[in-house]
Amino acid sequence: MKHINKTKDEYQKVVTGNQAPTAKFANFIKAYIVGGFFCVIGQGLWHIYMFANLSQEDAGVLSTITMIFIGGLLTGIGVYDEIGQFAGAGSIVPVSGFANAMVSPAMEFKQDGLILGLGAKMFDVAGPVLVYGMVSAFVIGLLKTVLGG
Repeated sequence: MKHINKTKDEYQKVVTGNQAPTAKFANFIKAYIVGGFFCVIGQGLWHIYMFANLSQEDAGVLSTITMIFIGGLLTGIGVYDEIGQFAGAGSIVPVSGFANAMVSPAMEFKQDGLILGLGAKMFDVAGPVLVYGMVSAFVIGLLKTVLGG
């Protein structure tokens, strides 16, 4: 048993020694810039919708819907994957990343049929986000009602 652990330790040293160093600071900067760019686009959309005399709430909803549409469209034409390779988390955190998480598996498994492929796999990644979001909203709404807020 001790021989096996020694081999694992030696293997780990070899693997660690042969790994390419990661440019963590450069990755951070790329994620920050790309994520910020997505936010600038969303804010620009909000201003456009406000200029069209929509309420702040409606402009916010339409900006979000537009960003989701853009994320889905970019995923569909294969551009969002390249953005994700470059930006990492900078492309995942904005709401367009949520659209990517829905559209990408749907495209991948569409050959398995509408129900078991497209319908089921579309929520593999996004499903937990939706569940936790709905449960959190319910709990907060319940607390607000009980506490009289």
